Amino acid sequence: MSFGKLLIANRGEIAVRIIRACRELGVRSVAVYSTADAEALHRRLADEAHHVGPAPAAESYLNVDSMVSVIRECGAEAVHPGYGFLAESAAFARAAEGAGAVWVGPSPEAMDLVGDKVRAKELARRADVPTVPGFDGEGADEQRLAEEAENIGYPVLVKASAGGGGRGMRAVSRPEDFAEAVRGASREAEAAFGDGSVFLEKLIQDPRHVEVQVVGDGYGNVLHLGERECSIQRRHQKVVEEAPSPALDPELRAEICAAAVRLAREAGYRNAGTVEFLLQRGEAGDDFYFLEMNARLQVEHPVTELVTGLDLVHLQLAVAAGEKLPIPQAEISPRGSAIEVRLYAEDENGLPSGGRLLDFNPPQGPGVRNDAGVAPGDEVPLDYDPMLAKLIVWAPDRPTAVRRLRSSLADYEVSGPTTNLPLLRRIAAHPAFAAGETTTGFLERHRLSEPPANKPIPREALLLAAAAELSRPPTSTDPFSAGPWRLLGATRLRYAAGPHTHEVLAERAGGKRLLLRLDGNETVVDVRHAGPPDLRVVIDDSPVSARVSAEDGMIFVSYGGETYPFGKPGPPGVEDSASGTTAAGLVAPMPGTVVRVLVSVGDEVEEGQLLLVLEAMKMEQPFTAPHAGRVKSLPYKEGSLAPGGAVLVGLEE
Repeated sequence: MSFGKLLIANRGEIAVRIIRACRELGVRSVAVYSTADAEALHRRLADEAHHVGPAPAAESYLNVDSMVSVIRECGAEAVHPGYGFLAESAAFARAAEGAGAVWVGPSPEAMDLVGDKVRAKELARRADVPTVPGFDGEGADEQRLAEEAENIGYPVLVKASAGGGGRGMRAVSRPEDFAEAVRGASREAEAAFGDGSVFLEKLIQDPRHVEVQVVGDGYGNVLHLGERECSIQRRHQKVVEEAPSPALDPELRAEICAAAVRLAREAGYRNAGTVEFLLQRGEAGDDFYFLEMNARLQVEHPVTELVTGLDLVHLQLAVAAGEKLPIPQAEISPRGSAIEVRLYAEDENGLPSGGRLLDFNPPQGPGVRNDAGVAPGDEVPLDYDPMLAKLIVWAPDRPTAVRRLRSSLADYEVSGPTTNLPLLRRIAAHPAFAAGETTTGFLERHRLSEPPANKPIPREALLLAAAAELSRPPTSTDPFSAGPWRLLGATRLRYAAGPHTHEVLAERAGGKRLLLRLDGNETVVDVRHAGPPDLRVVIDDSPVSARVSAEDGMIFVSYGGETYPFGKPGPPGVEDSASGTTAAGLVAPMPGTVVRVLVSVGDEVEEGQLLLVLEAMKMEQPFTAPHAGRVKSLPYKEGSLAPGGAVLVGLEE
């Protein structure tokens, strides 16, 4: 490899992935970081790191001038953009090359060509690749667009000409909804990409999403590495990806992969890229249509790596360094089945969830790969995409891969920010997923996006929380310090889960044995090991293992494939409300999101008046005025995350 130093113009999981590839190749890695990522994993792992600006992406990871300054300062010979941020910015590619660095990706000219969806469709037609019927929208006003929508036939899809990721996209089923859809898509596209132009496509109802990985070198060689199925999506964002697609027979696979290669050749494409298609199944046969081309490495590239045995980042760097592709098409023979799921720090409604990662324990075992951008103790910022890691499994066949995915997800343990693990487990467990019957409407059809009804807290989880608390040496900063307290010779502990409070009475039974009384039933718990975070106990002669962590008045118990968060309310009889009241004002009893603020600073309020609503552990908690007075401060706006113990409303009499 001819590069001595590589700048990685990205963060998180993909930056870590590229850093590890650099280590394998003996290339010195240079990380960039924002103020919010000052202690991030990618910064810690890189050989060298440079600050590029404050937390907002526009001032740091999207700041071309800052990136170019780092290129010049560190003397990087090449730049890898990862994915997202500036990865598909032809302007940044040109700026990097102007600073003397090699761009690890396609040429800026190819990026311009495939990055604009209208021009990319023209390219596909020249390459004899099927495209969705539509209208390019160039120079058309709203009336002309409406006329073309009638010609295409409803339902239609209004799409932004620039960008992607579901932004600037509206599905329209009725003519009377068309005008507002165009205006909304245009506003969103202008805000996201600085270009409000839109075009029209026939809406393909509930298709599959299939994409083909291609790689080209500077000598006219273009290979495909097979296809990936990416149909399971949430709000146009992929959630599960796999290779190969269970929908393709050998003939259709050869046809769709050949189409991707033709398009890449027509574009003069170099380096790694992905050609995406919509696949429509029908009784008369299957039809596929070109969707777009992503001029970069994809998030889901590991599934292709596992079935082909090829390292895509190594290939990218080799091609960028001027080498020929090292393998002919005939020798690329995918084997087995690989499935990837994306672990996001988000709640059941898909809203980002930040905070400190108290525990992060990915599964291990044969055929299991974890690409993570975080480690225990890291702070998860709300400024960027909330993906924490990717879990990828491989097996000789798809049924075995599905079973391996299910068992790996059951073993995954995360505490701190809320994650989408419950959703991933529901998907993996569904019979339609096991059967390979996936389309872009999979989550909606099977109602998997809807948060399930609150399940009862297992008795064992509460007993484990109590055992951990009683086995933990007390400190002045101990998050468990809200309890326990003595009552009639026994120790009483209280745990809040949603609107419910649970009490455990505990007595020592000699050595490390505890006699715990919950809901009138007594249980003997013998503590064998109390980490942290590992906790091993024997409950009524049965060995039980868990991981327990605590912070900001919260206790997290990971047990039986689930993580249960418990708040620590004070003892009964102490003057407080559900919202918590101190001399400073109304206090959050646990971390949560402020969903409503009903007063302003300076307002005079009456006793019992509703002031603010906090959402914590999937439940809304109202905060009412404990007495008449004046609102002195409101530190948190609607949508803000508040840590446990934070004053939400400052109130003076």
